[in-house]
Amino acid sequence: MTVSAPEWGYAFAVVWLVLAFASALHAVMYKRDPKGAGLWLFAVFTFPIFGAWLYWTFGINRIERRAELRLGGKQKPFHPPEEVTPGLAVVDNVVSLELRTLRRVTDSVTRLPLLGGNRLEPLHNGEQAYPAMLEAIHSAQRSITLASYIFDWDRIGRSFAQALADASRRGVSVHVLLDGIGAVHSFSRTGRLLIKAGAQVAAFFPLRFPLGRLRLNLRNHRKILVVDGRIGFTGGMNISRRHMLKQLSPQRSEDLHFRVDGPIVAQMQQIFTEDWYLAKKKLLSGPDYFPPLDLLGDAVCRGIVSGPDENYEKIHLVLQGALASAERSVRIVTPYFVPSQAMISAMSMAKLRGVDVTLILPSKVDLPYMRWAADAFLWQVLQHGVRVFMRPPPFVHTKLVIVDDEWLLLGSANIDRRSFRLNFEFNLEAYDAALAGELGRWLDSLVKESKEVTLADIDARPGWVRLRDGLVRLFAPYL
Repeated sequence: MTVSAPEWGYAFAVVWLVLAFASALHAVMYKRDPKGAGLWLFAVFTFPIFGAWLYWTFGINRIERRAELRLGGKQKPFHPPEEVTPGLAVVDNVVSLELRTLRRVTDSVTRLPLLGGNRLEPLHNGEQAYPAMLEAIHSAQRSITLASYIFDWDRIGRSFAQALADASRRGVSVHVLLDGIGAVHSFSRTGRLLIKAGAQVAAFFPLRFPLGRLRLNLRNHRKILVVDGRIGFTGGMNISRRHMLKQLSPQRSEDLHFRVDGPIVAQMQQIFTEDWYLAKKKLLSGPDYFPPLDLLGDAVCRGIVSGPDENYEKIHLVLQGALASAERSVRIVTPYFVPSQAMISAMSMAKLRGVDVTLILPSKVDLPYMRWAADAFLWQVLQHGVRVFMRPPPFVHTKLVIVDDEWLLLGSANIDRRSFRLNFEFNLEAYDAALAGELGRWLDSLVKESKEVTLADIDARPGWVRLRDGLVRLFAPYL
């Protein structure tokens, strides 16, 4: 019995509509962003079957159910012993009266405590960061945990891989977690070298062909290195020679990383152990990873974890709280600026209250469409008096927020929807007036070397450029 063409066409249409309606219902019920839901509705009804496949492959970006299953039904079971994280009682009076509202906001939306007794050392570019990180790895005696979005197989990547392999051979427990997409080009070579040396290596949500879900979203964008549970490094840098600013490569980028000492290192280790468990179903615990920590400085810090396994867009909410609490000044430097409407409103409202709000962006961006999207948003903050400066090349990959020369936010998250909603991110907040003053003066020096962008500049864009930028802005929920 043969099936006629009309019957095939009818069956195809029925399958298309069933899948489209199922996808549309799911998007309407569960998508937080109305624009994102609208884009998926357009896709599933415009592209027969393929649109529905795209939605179920790329559009489901929450993993609470899978995380709960892997964590044994507990939300977050990894908490360092109290003796590991001293300093809880010394933080009540160190936050100024003006910023206590911000403290209350962060207390409400984060799950980690604020810890005193920490020391943060800024490390500018690979020239300062990589030697310090490699020295810590060479001195390791018990454990090394490293998470990186990118781990290039270049001169820098090979030096890190060799140092980690050497540490493993001398008996150090080495655990390396690389993102399944960010490090996909170098994972096999890095992994072979490390596994041969006895290290543990894992890919975070790798692509699986031909079966398996294509997780282009849900990327682990965190940058965490912890040595012996005592010395931490975090910030914006991946493992790549592109962060060596003095090289002449057109791909070089300016960036900022931090060495971290004190009780806050236990929180960094805690986040790594959660990610490691999610990737490998193995729990890292004990004094090799969580030794007792001393009070070593004056910085009061807290880790802020954000990702598709969290209940809220926590870094997003903390940034809004910081803008609402600021009394004098807010400086923001970010490589990508694709803000939510809430962020735009918070920046504008801070300026209307009399706060000096300064936004520093790169004039050259490694992903050109991210610059186009940023230009499409800038007029909304410029019209309320926010000052915007474009740094000349090389690409500025730095991520830093300073409020009232007292509070800092540093880490892996950009000011974009992907960092707020789709990526696994890790930032540190720090109450440290000395460090905030030092880095504030550094940002002021960057402003002097930058070109200020005005509302007239944005309005003067040719029509076709404004059209291009506006079209890219439509995809802001997924940029």
